Amino acid sequence: MNIREALARAGAFLTASCTGLPALDAEVLMMHLLGTDRTGLYLNFDQLLTDEQVEKYRNLIERRSQGEPVAYLTGHKEFMGLDFTVSPAVLVPRPETELLVEKALKLLPEQPGKTLIAVDVGTGSGAIAVSLAKLNAHLEVYAVDYSTEALSVARQNAVSHGVDGRIHYYHGDLLTPLIGLELNGRVDLIAANLPYIPSSDMPGLPVDVRLYEPHLALDGGRDGLDLYRRLLPVAGEFLRTGGHLLMEIGPGQGDVLSRELAGLGWGGIEVLPDYTGRERLVVAMK
Repeated sequence: MNIREALARAGAFLTASCTGLPALDAEVLMMHLLGTDRTGLYLNFDQLLTDEQVEKYRNLIERRSQGEPVAYLTGHKEFMGLDFTVSPAVLVPRPETELLVEKALKLLPEQPGKTLIAVDVGTGSGAIAVSLAKLNAHLEVYAVDYSTEALSVARQNAVSHGVDGRIHYYHGDLLTPLIGLELNGRVDLIAANLPYIPSSDMPGLPVDVRLYEPHLALDGGRDGLDLYRRLLPVAGEFLRTGGHLLMEIGPGQGDVLSRELAGLGWGGIEVLPDYTGRERLVVAMK
């Protein structure tokens, strides 16, 4: 069997199983199997696969048909144009989260010669922390996560992108691990992509999310905002005056979170939509 035939069969199989983007998933998994890019794949459509390659590819396609995310099958996911290692210990980085990084980079002050400080709460794979450090050479980042396995993945990504020396990792609940580090009133920006799925919505999530991604990083409680409510009072203690808090949210949560921020005295409150038009980011200033 050659590559062209294998792709056609895989695409048809995935289409029948109503999984993901059949043709694209089939190609990505073939590129992963062969260690090539899309150009190399297209130039070698008639290349014969070995029996071992055919068996490995069938296994990958079968697992994908059952809902296992492509990123977990390949161990990689692109975010902000960078390649990130991922595992079932972390959420798969989403394109919509790039909005948070892009907004954060615009809000960080331009002060040549001065080190800026950012905190990434719930860092997961480190996609936000690493992207910020990679794209702002003056930034020092404190990355916090409740999962030691997630922090291990974040460290790998920081090392692979050459920013490990500017990212500090802490294990624990929200900002608690940073207490006593003399960061109070010194932080320029706090980024938070915390669990925000309402508990009642969890059973209705897509199979690839519900069965494979870590529930600890998804379930945000009754209305999805439990962790954000706990974060708000403490975040104000760490930020400098004029510093910003950025929080990724789901549809319908912007107004609720904005009212709570206003009630606590935050200013400059914005609710920003993602590229699909859905509200995705709440920004507030101390």
